[in-house]
Amino acid sequence: MEKIFIIGIGDDGLEGLTSAARNRIADAELIVGPDSVLRNIDSTAQKLSVGSDLDALIQQMESQGNRRTVLLASGDPLFYGVARFLCDRLGKDRFEVLPHVSSMQLAFARVKESWDDAYLANLAMQSIDRVVERVRLAQKVGLFTTDECTPARVVRFLLDRNIDYFWAYVCENLGSPDERVTRGELAELADQTFSPLNVMILVRKPDVPDRPAEHVGTRLFGNADDLFKQSMPKRGLITPMEVRVIALAELDLGVRSTVWDVGAGSGAVAIEAARLAHDGMVYAIEMDADDHQLLISNSQAFQVEANLVPVLGKAPEAWADLPAPDAIFVGGTGRAVSKIVELAYERLKPGGRLVANVGSVNNLSAVHETALRLEADIMVRMISISQSTDQLDQLRFEALNPQFLITIRKAD
Repeated sequence: MEKIFIIGIGDDGLEGLTSAARNRIADAELIVGPDSVLRNIDSTAQKLSVGSDLDALIQQMESQGNRRTVLLASGDPLFYGVARFLCDRLGKDRFEVLPHVSSMQLAFARVKESWDDAYLANLAMQSIDRVVERVRLAQKVGLFTTDECTPARVVRFLLDRNIDYFWAYVCENLGSPDERVTRGELAELADQTFSPLNVMILVRKPDVPDRPAEHVGTRLFGNADDLFKQSMPKRGLITPMEVRVIALAELDLGVRSTVWDVGAGSGAVAIEAARLAHDGMVYAIEMDADDHQLLISNSQAFQVEANLVPVLGKAPEAWADLPAPDAIFVGGTGRAVSKIVELAYERLKPGGRLVANVGSVNNLSAVHETALRLEADIMVRMISISQSTDQLDQLRFEALNPQFLITIRKAD
């Protein structure tokens, strides 16, 4: 079967292509692409216009037979482009890709900044809340904006979150005669309008702290217990910071992990898991209505609403419709903890990790027996922490109640 050539093309049309790309177009029997591109292609080949319906494009590609086919796409077809989609759906062996300079690459060239260390995102494919949180700590950022998430809207999101330490560039109609680059402070761009065809670049100003002053003292994980709102008189039932750090390490989270926190309480573990798995999703399951409200309030304070979902309900019914997790944390002191561990383990993905935190020897024994029955890999830790206290000008230590962590790994 003839391979389909996916050729990237810019606003300068055929003139901007290599001779190899032009020869492929001249030899084609069928040329597929958007109207705006096809109307500038002088060829005797059949032309087939496609829009944004990718499923329809798949059908057209599968029905093209053995004709020599070229698909024209804007810029680099593998950089947030159609080539990746087609290769994933129809197989890489069906295609050859001849890229053009992407508009993102052109934008960084126009502002004379390297982009090898930049955070790049397409707002048509990612939520603006999640993107803005990644922007916060970045040095350089490149954004494909959309009709809904315009540069002005992005700026307002940033300023609302006290992120005001970037120079902003909006690069419009790159490669065309009416190309324009606008540079300014974020606040200066908040009310401006730009061509829909634009790329937004943010460059961090020199000597700016890594976070706003109000966030100094907060950490990615391992935050002090008193930074989390807790209910009274149940205060103190939060997973202690030292135990939380070890539990999160044992959960072995990736940036895209799906996580359950069962018995989430006021949300300390769930919130820090959401900060670590920032491109994933964390489901915090809590049956106490008061703690559920505290969980929501804490998630807002730590700004993880984009990838933390508070679930009010009792396990296991509360997780019935949740996606299968890569990692599960089970907290709580009730007698049913071993049964919860057993039921949660059933939903865990192959190769997943479950970490249970218990405070009594009885619960430890019950969970351990359950893990043995499941024939899973098990590691049990007793964590005994003492904290310093000053007494009569002498340094002494006050012991906290021992905690037990049971780590269970499911076979692949």
